[in-house]
Amino acid sequence: MSPFINEAILLTQNPSSTLSCLHFPFHQQNPIFASACLVTMSDDEREERELDLTSPEVVTKYKSAAEIVNKALQLVLSECKPKAKIVDLCEKGDAFIKEQTGNMYKNVKKKIERGVAFPTCISVNNTVCHFSPLSSDETSLEEGDILKIDMGCHIDGFIAVVGHTHVLHEGPVTGRPADVIAAANTAAEVALRLVRPGKKNSDVTEAIQKVAAAYDCKIVEGVLSHQMKQFVIDGNKVVLSVTNPETRVDEAEFEENEVYSIDIVTSTGEGKPKLLDEKQTTIYKRAVDKSYNLKMKASRFIFSEISQKFPIMPFTARDLEEKRARLGLVECVNHELLQPYPVLHEKPGDLVAHIKFTVLLMPNGSDRITSHALQELKPAKTIENEPEIKAWLALPVKTKKKGGGKKKKGKKGDKTEDSSQAEPTEG
Repeated sequence: MSPFINEAILLTQNPSSTLSCLHFPFHQQNPIFASACLVTMSDDEREERELDLTSPEVVTKYKSAAEIVNKALQLVLSECKPKAKIVDLCEKGDAFIKEQTGNMYKNVKKKIERGVAFPTCISVNNTVCHFSPLSSDETSLEEGDILKIDMGCHIDGFIAVVGHTHVLHEGPVTGRPADVIAAANTAAEVALRLVRPGKKNSDVTEAIQKVAAAYDCKIVEGVLSHQMKQFVIDGNKVVLSVTNPETRVDEAEFEENEVYSIDIVTSTGEGKPKLLDEKQTTIYKRAVDKSYNLKMKASRFIFSEISQKFPIMPFTARDLEEKRARLGLVECVNHELLQPYPVLHEKPGDLVAHIKFTVLLMPNGSDRITSHALQELKPAKTIENEPEIKAWLALPVKTKKKGGGKKKKGKKGDKTEDSSQAEPTEG
């Protein structure tokens, strides 16, 4: 998930700034020097070197990353039990992604960067996002908790992210928990059908709000769905969750061969999350276009470690030398060398659901490459009397192929669910 509202405002002030300049690896160079070189490259040079879905190798890397992150999600879900410590679950998710990606492309001449694209987060109940605590944290799961699991994997900078909501409860999910999850899931299914060439980002924003309202829920404000490119997890072409005078983004049209992370967060509350405690923030990303001469020794040490180990992807403070990290990170954030991903909360008692998926806009239609089956839902609210929403859900995800070419059998894990999952069953 994006760092929410601050980033949306930034985009309106300078849409071409920040994050779209990194499209290719620079693993064999000094990261600080390399990022400076990349920022000063001309637009033509960047365009020339950008790889997209027209390359079969790129599609393979996206789908390989997706297969790994889908399996990592399944692993974490299987370990989610009452009394399980959240930090242990987050570490297992990240370790699995590192292990699986580490086994790929071992014997190639040119080193290929691969690993965690977004640290595993498990945000519970009214916590909206980005909860990935430090090793010393004792927070554990309880029966009945609503868990939002969020994670990402990349291979050669081609990123697959996934977000899923699960209730720690045996049997069907009912009542308001079912409503808020069904709202997120149905909104995600509608978005899947509207994020297609020729449609605009504003079409998606309007539609998902109507879906949430049908379930008497709100889309959470400040969430951004991003176009992704090689080594760019949050590009400047975005879909805003809710439009208001404070958060505007430029209107954009979806195009063939683009990749998007579609991020849907719903709430039974007001949908206006707040930062309660800055100390809960543990996920950061290096701001490659910023520079500052850090004054503190601890800050210089930590920033050097970050530049070497995490030059472009978001990371967790758990992966840094923890004793120095907290002090050093503060100065780095204060001078905008790091972009924080804050832990945000709705009011106590509010319920929040999160569905995130990666979609490839292929010539033959949209290919959703990350997902996980939901528990059986029995929401109190339905979309039976919502003809517009039902019409959106009836739209095809794939387009019919011209000619009678033989259909290729896809790899396991590449399957895209074309049918509506407004009321999915347990898988």
